[in-house]
Amino acid sequence: MTKSELISRIAELNPHLYQRDVERIVSTIFEEISAALERGDRVELRGFGAFSVKSRDSRVGRNPRTGESVNVDAKTVPFFKTGKQLRELINGS
Repeated sequence: MTKSELISRIAELNPHLYQRDVERIVSTIFEEISAALERGDRVELRGFGAFSVKSRDSRVGRNPRTGESVNVDAKTVPFFKTGKQLRELINGS
């Protein structure tokens, strides 16, 4: 599902809201999650999951084409861990 599909679906389920308002709400939520992760905070949505930031150390990798050793710099990456309810829903429990 894309962001525009999500906005359309929410607007469809909530006919009392204007599409532009739903778009603003969804964009604000995504912006706040992004800002929190940028600050290094953890964002938890109960029943859905938790977004956090993890640090990865520098390492020596390999170029798959040539087999040549390549230095990979340390970096920080976003991480998502599913919540129990979402996991059970997906697994049909």
